[in-house]
Amino acid sequence: MMWMPTEPPDLARLLAVHLQPFPILPLITVGLLALYLTGVIRLRIRGDRWPVGRLIWWAAGIAVILVMTATGIDGYGMELFSVHMVQHMTLSMLAPVFLVLGAPVTLLLRTLPTRSGGRTSARTVVLGLLHSRFALFITHPVVSIALFLMSLYGLYFTPVFDYLMGTMWGHNLMLLHFLAIGFLYFWGVLGVDPSPRRASRGVRQFNGPVLRIFELFATVPFHAFFGVVVMMSVSLIVHFYAIPVPGWGISPLQDQQLGGGIAWGFTEIPTLVVLGVLFLQWQSSEDRLNRRMDRAERRREGEREAYNAFLASLAARDAGEPR
Repeated sequence: MMWMPTEPPDLARLLAVHLQPFPILPLITVGLLALYLTGVIRLRIRGDRWPVGRLIWWAAGIAVILVMTATGIDGYGMELFSVHMVQHMTLSMLAPVFLVLGAPVTLLLRTLPTRSGGRTSARTVVLGLLHSRFALFITHPVVSIALFLMSLYGLYFTPVFDYLMGTMWGHNLMLLHFLAIGFLYFWGVLGVDPSPRRASRGVRQFNGPVLRIFELFATVPFHAFFGVVVMMSVSLIVHFYAIPVPGWGISPLQDQQLGGGIAWGFTEIPTLVVLGVLFLQWQSSEDRLNRRMDRAERRREGEREAYNAFLASLAARDAGEPR
């Protein structure tokens, strides 16, 4: 039920458009783009503006997903561990960053109608989910980091990977898992959209830019260690790629070592992107704080001047009265 390439890989074959017989992820991705554009159009019809930059970020995330799932990469990822690792790293660490920067939750809340006549609306349901205990638990930094790292260690060092790769549905479920876990992790790290972290006193302390930078770097050593372990392994960590493709001349063990190098080095790209965004957020928050302090100082200065003028008027009145 899946297209499997027969020619050895090269750049042209990897990037050539090639949909699977059941293009599940490309269809979902195009649907997400359509929903996003519908929300933007509804806001414009209503007279509200939506930042063009957020639309560009969302479109970039959609494009990255399509490159990973609607081209030869998806088929070659079923034959080579190294190509699969490119797919994994991109779907879990790069595409989610772009999607989160598109602020889809903010767009959803601004697009959905508010409650009328005491009835429950879709917007109140979304807000209820955002403030639920489950959302608060799953977005906690410890939980989101653990789930993010389990996509590496819990998948490749257990029989789960071989089981999922055995069927088309398992393969697509695994790719959706990469996207969902990556989105959950970077949703908390970037802090662009409303989230339970902003509403809860317990985890609100983790919403500052500085602490989110530490949260970002907390996963880097684990990714590096995973990549080194895979590169240095003298045996296959997964058995799905144990049989080499005839005529390609690619050793499964050497291909696995290449995949480990990809897992080790790929983290630098999204880390730099997220770090740049967090730095801009930090600078913006400092500017807002300085402006608030300036306004408060000007207000206090005005109050002091008014009080001094009042005292001066009292003194002038007293000076003009007969003793």
